Amino acid sequence: MLTSVDRLLFVRGVPIFKELRDDFLVRLASIMDELSFPSQHTIFTQGQEGRSLYILVSGQVRVHIGDRELARLDKGACFGEMSVFDAEPRSATVTTLASCECLVLTQQQLYEAIDETPGIAVNIIRLLSRRIREQNQKINTLQESIGQRVPMVGTESFSPGPIPNGAVKRRL
Repeated sequence: MLTSVDRLLFVRGVPIFKELRDDFLVRLASIMDELSFPSQHTIFTQGQEGRSLYILVSGQVRVHIGDRELARLDKGACFGEMSVFDAEPRSATVTTLASCECLVLTQQQLYEAIDETPGIAVNIIRLLSRRIREQNQKINTLQESIGQRVPMVGTESFSPGPIPNGAVKRRL
């Protein structure tokens, strides 16, 4: 459990709250719930309804779809933000890899905070953009890896053999 001073110091260092006024951060830090999760605990599951953003105070979590790992997140990282903004079910499952402490901000609390301090929205957009870029890089790396192992369709040599009498050869 964080003291109010420790909570403020922690929140001040979270990327989505950087460069925001201290008086605002004091109020924001005071309204967040603090939750503890044991190791190997599923915080939420893909497809589950969700209206809260989580901020990892300690520990590590794994973001995954089935067995496919999308990311590992450490202290200061946020997760669950997509469902808060698009009102869609959770897009992935989040499981703790060690015991974790999280601060939780509900959708209503976050929207009220954004109304008061729009800089939070800009910081969240930066976070989402960074994550999209990271996923794009992973996709590009996978495509390059696959391209090196499997010849592109239509680029391999193909020789149908001799052309029968009367046949016309066409190139497409």
